Amino acid sequence: MKKLILVFLSWTLLASAPPVLEARLTPKRSVLENGMVLLTSEERALPMITLNLLIKAGSRYDPQGREGLANLAARLLTYGTRSRTALQISEELDFIGAGLSTGCSEDLATVSLTLLKKDLDAGLNLLADVLTASVFPPEEIDRQKKSVIASIRARDEEPGAIAQTKFLEALFPGSPYGRPVEGTEGAVERMERAELVEFHGRFYRPNRAILAVVGDVSHQEITERLAKVFQSWDRGGAAEEPVPSASPGPANSIRIQKNLTQANIIIGHEGVPRSHPDYYAIQVMDYILGGGGFSSRLMDSVRNERGLAYSVYSMFDAGKYVGTFQVTMQTKNESADEAIRIAIEEIRRIREQRVGEDELQAAKDYLIGSFPLRFDTNRRLAGFFAQVEFFELGLDYPDRYPEMIRKVSREDVLSAAKRYLQPEKLIVVVVANQEKTGIKK
Repeated sequence: MKKLILVFLSWTLLASAPPVLEARLTPKRSVLENGMVLLTSEERALPMITLNLLIKAGSRYDPQGREGLANLAARLLTYGTRSRTALQISEELDFIGAGLSTGCSEDLATVSLTLLKKDLDAGLNLLADVLTASVFPPEEIDRQKKSVIASIRARDEEPGAIAQTKFLEALFPGSPYGRPVEGTEGAVERMERAELVEFHGRFYRPNRAILAVVGDVSHQEITERLAKVFQSWDRGGAAEEPVPSASPGPANSIRIQKNLTQANIIIGHEGVPRSHPDYYAIQVMDYILGGGGFSSRLMDSVRNERGLAYSVYSMFDAGKYVGTFQVTMQTKNESADEAIRIAIEEIRRIREQRVGEDELQAAKDYLIGSFPLRFDTNRRLAGFFAQVEFFELGLDYPDRYPEMIRKVSREDVLSAAKRYLQPEKLIVVVVANQEKTGIKK
């Protein structure tokens, strides 16, 4: 009933204001002289502007033995430039009431800035400074290294994070996609300032960047201001690079001993990249299998019928170059074996017969109806535009998405399940009190 209400509300929203949604989801695009891709959407309701910057400077570019370098470089951007100390940067942000944050993933470093329209020039000057003039002060490097190492140690004690780390290591052995973005404690400890400076100079270049701007500013106005503040930001080498390799590992069963009352379980294998032509059929199939929350088959079988887990879900996580399929759940140690068996049964079942017409329609209604609800803030909208550009989906992607989901048939779902769910290749990771699980070696 809750899902039906959500679908109804979603369609009501779409029907009541399609011109507004269409305008919001259709950005203007240009390429600046320095090679940066710019995407903009005017939102004049509030005097606010959000900028979301993606740079091809993620952890997959870490040198061997220096895993975590990209993450540390991204963290240190706001901790000192040639003209500002870390304290001065913080004070200037506080003075104008702006928010500036950085992050790092396998493929990308990210920088986000939110501020009032009246402070746009001050905010852009700060943004340009941290991007082009970071100096990586030794004292700040030491502080951030300690912070990252503390985070790594905390991650290594958290059961869900342990399971995820071991799963990716087994799935993508020897690949940047098989290791944590934060790196390892030993690698972070060994990092030197010169390595950070070299990494920044090599990868933080405008022709490797995508900038999405949403808010109270026109495309022409932001273009002119960006040209001014970034006039000294020079292009780097060619941004086109070889596609990284990530050969999947074989089926495996990995058990990690932890004195826990709940077993943390991941079952999965390789998925598909975001550009895959069957991506939309896979999304519909996965919604029915385990991505649809309380309406999914896995939730019905594992939780509702047997009460083995509070939460169980599946996900096809599609990246630019690689993807994963995972079923994630927590259950009592004693029921881990049964929960795994049932989950694998559901994976096999959806491969053997067509899904019901009602299941299919409910999945499509939800995926289409909830799509515009993802963009309830300018920050999310800016992030969406940047990702659409990064994945090369095209500016008309929001217009095409509903039809691509709508045309998925029962046969398409069955075909996707048979091709992209592979029980014989499953990697099973169980972090639990192994003496109580009863799982056979």
